[in-house]
Amino acid sequence: MTYTSASSPADRLTPLLGWATALSLLVTLYLGLGAPPDQNQGVLVRLLFVHVPAAWLSYLAYFGTGLFGLLYLLKRNLRYDRLALASAELGVLFTVSTLVGGMLWAKPTWGTYWVWDARLTTTALSLVIYGGYLLIRSLIDERDRRARVAAVIGLMGTLYVPVNYMAVEWWRGVHQTQTLKLLGSPDFAASPIYGWILLAGVVTFTLMYLYLLRVRAKIAALADAREEDELMAELPAQATHDLEVARGSS
Repeated sequence: MTYTSASSPADRLTPLLGWATALSLLVTLYLGLGAPPDQNQGVLVRLLFVHVPAAWLSYLAYFGTGLFGLLYLLKRNLRYDRLALASAELGVLFTVSTLVGGMLWAKPTWGTYWVWDARLTTTALSLVIYGGYLLIRSLIDERDRRARVAAVIGLMGTLYVPVNYMAVEWWRGVHQTQTLKLLGSPDFAASPIYGWILLAGVVTFTLMYLYLLRVRAKIAALADAREEDELMAELPAQATHDLEVARGSS
């Protein structure tokens, strides 16, 4: 196990990512609000500029959880465990955003906020998986054991991503097919006029993910450093207590 101190030289990348995220968000909002209404969906199509990037970034975040968990198992460096935690929390955030955006789009389109379609059901299931991931982390006090257990769950949880992506192909329901089809002949389902706006949204959410990932990992590092300091402070007192007990029993 390698412990990395929370103290580090001045971090220039994190604020840079923050400013880049803010600028990209403004550009995406400008493009999205200025997009022409769709001939079928009208202005409702603008919800897709948030819904689709949020869905894709939930995939990225869950893959990140599995990847950082794997790196922890290989390197035994708690930095990767902190990144896995941060990525899982962001995955839950992006998934909730995906579901809320989808429900707002579904009500005027399908006449209901929710149906037990395969895509929607597997998306909701991811909240159970990663909610369990976060819950189990909170129940294990010992850091190394917590990191190992979480890494295994995170790796298994990444299986959700291909299942959710292919759900509209394997179990046809009311949900439309993939906006961007990657398998077979690559295909972009949306009108080309919206392609650049969706791309801007994906870039914005990616920058947001990277920025929040670094910020949350830094907070976790501070928590680890505090936990380490408290443990070190307890050692002399515990050693003195053990010595006194040993003398008393002799």
